[in-house]
Amino acid sequence: MRPHSVEQMRFYASKWLDLVSPSNWLASNPQAIEAAIKSNGMSLANGITRAIEDWNKEHHIHNADHALPELKPGKGLAMTPGEVVFRNHLCELIQYSPSTAKVHAEPVLIIPSCIMKYYILDLSASNSMVKWLVSQGHTVYMVSWRNPDQSDALLRMDDYVREGVLANVEFISNAHREKIHLMGYCLGGTFAAMAASILEDQKNIRFFMTKKSINNRYLCSLTLLAAETDFTEPGEMGVLIDDAQVRMLEDMMAAQGFLSGKQMAGSFQFLHSRELVWSNRAKRWLLGEQEIPNDLMVWNTDVTRLPAVMHSQYLRQCFLNNDLATGNFKIDGHPISLGNIQVPIFVVGTTKDHVSPWRSVYKIHSLVSGPVTFILTNGGHNAGIISEPGHHARHFQSLTTMN
Repeated sequence: MRPHSVEQMRFYASKWLDLVSPSNWLASNPQAIEAAIKSNGMSLANGITRAIEDWNKEHHIHNADHALPELKPGKGLAMTPGEVVFRNHLCELIQYSPSTAKVHAEPVLIIPSCIMKYYILDLSASNSMVKWLVSQGHTVYMVSWRNPDQSDALLRMDDYVREGVLANVEFISNAHREKIHLMGYCLGGTFAAMAASILEDQKNIRFFMTKKSINNRYLCSLTLLAAETDFTEPGEMGVLIDDAQVRMLEDMMAAQGFLSGKQMAGSFQFLHSRELVWSNRAKRWLLGEQEIPNDLMVWNTDVTRLPAVMHSQYLRQCFLNNDLATGNFKIDGHPISLGNIQVPIFVVGTTKDHVSPWRSVYKIHSLVSGPVTFILTNGGHNAGIISEPGHHARHFQSLTTMN
């Protein structure tokens, strides 16, 4: 049996064990039995109600959370003042209003992942990286991606890098005439790294940018948050990605033109089913508890889609072939090399990240020419990144290397 097949068998066996865990069943969950006795059965009655609500929600019969406090963009979320200053077919560029008397000369451009809605970095007022950056005197821009439909099926990663990163860099450079701090999160970080390799390539940059920047340099730094550039150790994600499974996904996407948000969410839930599925259902169905959603939970239900060709290219060229790390990835026919990047790089990985494992994120050290500061923090792919300064129980380790 191939090593990959062995890993798959081990992974699927662990998921089966998660399913049959005693805590998932009333008769073998002492906490649920105790709650039922103490509440004279009300916890079980509430649990049945929660189970029906979840079933109705799954089948779109009605909004199971209609009685919960409403939280959505413009109402408790994404409240940092700003306006759209540039748009193209693929994205809109938001510029946030300054909140200090003076601002730093160099603007910040944030590229969130197109897998997620942009306001992951602008949640509630106390949990907004954007608001914090603005309060520190930074001029902040952020990309909001178009949610693709069937007509966008042929969009490629080339389009996302060109229209989503390079076009916005050029707009901001023309507006400020200053170098830019470029930041990318998750897949947005992969796009940002690709764009940075182009912007730092003095030989081929003319093929992508229409105007010259100040001193022929566009960037003063690059920040990558939970972003992979070398995919040789993708963690549990690698178990779900091989040639056979990619072909199955390609067939499915060919019929609809995209990968739906529900399909993506299902994959992430399957990876960590114990924490994301069974533990939650045990609380709701066996204990009858109602969990009031916080800002991150509400954001997580606001799903997006991925274009068929772009997603196929991402899986094959990045995960299966590792073309970006080996210098074989091409944007509009031109090979790009991460070794071109000489600006200082700040990289963050999280210890419990099942989407971008920190060991994979760390490999940026061997791929670029500039100095790299790597921060390893506790937490997962989302909570570990958006944690505000001074958050209780958060900690980190750091290492700086000079290439």
